[in-house]
Amino acid sequence: MQKQSLPFKQTGYFSQLICDYLDQKTELNAFYNNYPNLSSFKKQIEEKQKGFSKNTRLVLVESLKRQYAKLNTSDKTLNNIDLLKEDNTFTITTGHQLNLFTGPLYFLYKIVATINLTEELKKEYKEQHFVPVYWMATEDHDFDEINYFNFKGKKVVWNKAASGAVGELLTDGLDAVFNVFSTELGSSKNAEALKQLFKRAYLEHSNLAEATHFLVNELFKDYGLVIIDANQSELKRLFIPYIKEELIKQTAFNEVNQTNEALVQVSEAYKIQVNPREINLFYLNKNLRERIVFQDEVYKVLNTDITWSKRDILKHLDEAPERFSPNVIMRPLYQEVILPNLCYIGGGGELAYWFQLKDFFTAVNVSFPILLLRNSVLLQSNNQQKKLEKLNISTEHLFLKKHAFINKRVRDISNIDIDFSSQKEHLVNQFKDLYTLAEQTDKSFIGAVKAQEIKQIKGLEALEKRLLQAQKRKLKDEVERATTIKNELFPNESLQERYTNFSEIYLEYGDNLIKALVSNLEPLKSEFLIITL
Repeated sequence: MQKQSLPFKQTGYFSQLICDYLDQKTELNAFYNNYPNLSSFKKQIEEKQKGFSKNTRLVLVESLKRQYAKLNTSDKTLNNIDLLKEDNTFTITTGHQLNLFTGPLYFLYKIVATINLTEELKKEYKEQHFVPVYWMATEDHDFDEINYFNFKGKKVVWNKAASGAVGELLTDGLDAVFNVFSTELGSSKNAEALKQLFKRAYLEHSNLAEATHFLVNELFKDYGLVIIDANQSELKRLFIPYIKEELIKQTAFNEVNQTNEALVQVSEAYKIQVNPREINLFYLNKNLRERIVFQDEVYKVLNTDITWSKRDILKHLDEAPERFSPNVIMRPLYQEVILPNLCYIGGGGELAYWFQLKDFFTAVNVSFPILLLRNSVLLQSNNQQKKLEKLNISTEHLFLKKHAFINKRVRDISNIDIDFSSQKEHLVNQFKDLYTLAEQTDKSFIGAVKAQEIKQIKGLEALEKRLLQAQKRKLKDEVERATTIKNELFPNESLQERYTNFSEIYLEYGDNLIKALVSNLEPLKSEFLIITL
């Protein structure tokens, strides 16, 4: 097994905001708390310890024990749940949607990074305990984002009419998905293991939350992972004071909007991921998850006849907190209120909206966690690595977008020089003399000189492009060989981790897949990893 790495910003797949964060640009300091390095966790531990109560720990542990009551899990996970009672135990958390059969590969990378960071912290801070947590997004309602996965270039889809929180969706219809997927898998030993895993998860559990809990536990129980479904009445009760503030004061709306303005002022390249609502809560009921709004002096649930006065909604909240569901703005706060959490591990898009929340957390007096970009990985076989070496394709070359990749490939293997940069530079230098002459004689002549310069440079560029196209035709076979390996590793012209399901890799490597990830992923080393399995 070999591994290489590449700085995130050299891949071309990460936003300016994320690259600036990794470079620790001082302009971003106001939008996060402690930067993710080992020494920063000391301060984070001290902050969290001050603001996290013993009662919250006890409620959390009892809720987790109830959630795990019917699940066959490891002693390591059960011990981690018990450790959460202790004041010196903290969590490292990642979260994700309930994607069918885990969805894209990075689902695994987020969890492995979470597990590995806890192990790293245990070595550095021996007086504390650290527990890896996967937060299931059971309250999400975007079914179309999770009802499929990609396998060998085909889309395996769960067709179903869906409404309400996805965690409560019944698993009916997944037997048909299983039959289709089984046919595609074949009959190898690893294929049979995947069939059993899918069957036991989705055909032997009644809803998507239970199925996902089982599936992720089966994959990661040996590493002590704790899985939480926070859509529980006892946990929501801990969040009641913050829900009340959201209903009455609209603190999130005011604070996040101000932060958004500040972010854009730092750089126009920073894109706002989410915009706050005046009330950032949904109302949950069977087959229902709709926004709560305040209109005409009453609280309403959109697209329903449900309404309350202020007094009545606060009374309902006290009686049934499980009916109130945080949106993307409030969910991070909910997480940090009910978990003794130090760090959130997420993708670039997730971290971008977390940067919008720090002042909101400060306003409601909740410690803001360390934000860590998840590991990104490209997995390749020995055979693929040998092909890349034979074709003399470097790691940097491999990450180019397809058009740039082909053009570079043609230039690299062509027996003639297709780069007209030196000719363009020579032309520019020649026109400098003409500009000087125009300045000394007739300044109105400058416009004509400029027009001629642009015309001639465009002419050179057109010639360069035609020559490149001619060489592409001449070197067609060599280009196709390079493009084939590029397409294998970057399916659908995307990062492999954002497209391919783990089952495709598991077919070849079985349980060694997760073992390899655990052995190689270094969460605090901010680089894109290429692993040759």
